[in-house]
Amino acid sequence: MTSPYIFHMCLKSLWDDALASGFYEGGALDKQDGFIHFSTAAQVRETAARYLAGVSGLLLIKVDPEMIGDALKWEESRDNLLFPHLYDRLSIKNVVSATELPLGADGAHIFPDLD
Repeated sequence: MTSPYIFHMCLKSLWDDALASGFYEGGALDKQDGFIHFSTAAQVRETAARYLAGVSGLLLIKVDPEMIGDALKWEESRDNLLFPHLYDRLSIKNVVSATELPLGADGAHIFPDLD
C-alpha cells in the first residue's frame, strides 16, 4: 500500500520556530520558489539524496494532504512526476508527525517507516 501522506524535510531550527509561531513558513528554497516543497513516500528518499545529502539536523515532516485544502497543488516536476506544492504557510495543526532524520555513515539519511 502506498502511504497517503506527503513529506517535507526541514532544519530542526526552522521547525522550532514553527512550533513557537504555530506556522511553518518554509526554508530558503521554498521561499525562493514561492511554495513549500513536499514529496510523496515514493519520492522523498530521492529528494533527500539529490538535494539534502549530508545535511544534518533535519526533520521529516509528515502531513495528511486532506487537511491542507486548496492551497496544495500537484504539479509536474522532476522526471515528469507530480509533486505536492503548498502555496501557503503550513499550520502545525496539520502535521501528523515531525521525526528526526539521522545521517548514515555514507551521508544518506535514514528514513523511518513512511506509512
